[in-house]
Amino acid sequence: MSLKNKIGVLGGTFDPPHIGHLKISNICLKKLKLKKVLWAITKKSPLKKSSFFSLKQRIKMSKDLTKKEKKIKVFFIEKRLNSNKTINLVRYLKKRHDVHFIIGSDNLVNFHKWHKFQDILKTCKLVVLSRKGFDKKAKKSVIMNPLKNKKIIFIKNKHINVSSTSIRKHLLHGSN
Repeated sequence: MSLKNKIGVLGGTFDPPHIGHLKISNICLKKLKLKKVLWAITKKSPLKKSSFFSLKQRIKMSKDLTKKEKKIKVFFIEKRLNSNKTINLVRYLKKRHDVHFIIGSDNLVNFHKWHKFQDILKTCKLVVLSRKGFDKKAKKSVIMNPLKNKKIIFIKNKHINVSSTSIRKHLLHGSN
């Protein structure tokens, strides 16, 4: 048994942060018995073009959303790491923590495109939460065969009908 703190890491642009991020954080805290969940905000996702909100706005909105959550901490560490790569983040956190990296099943579908995805899986456990329309694709994704689920934890959860994409579309186009 590890003496390290068991933590969850929810990484992303949080563009914008929303109640769904809170819900999945709290699901993971409870089901995995985590000490805390860190929201690791990235300046820019390597797989996306640009952000709608500035980094400063996203950090402030995230802190406002989590201010009553004692076990959820918001942080931006890319400057210290001199990197926005997940592998560098989990290696850094692994020195002091038992890391569980949290993603949705939509992200598992393209996880093989992440920088050093095999090393991420060697460094931490990958926690995959259900996202409507992606669970079957995720379980048939490229990385599932070689891994044989050893480092992946699937959590069944009620679908959360909110996403940063839908919020941005609403902000851009109104409630049409």
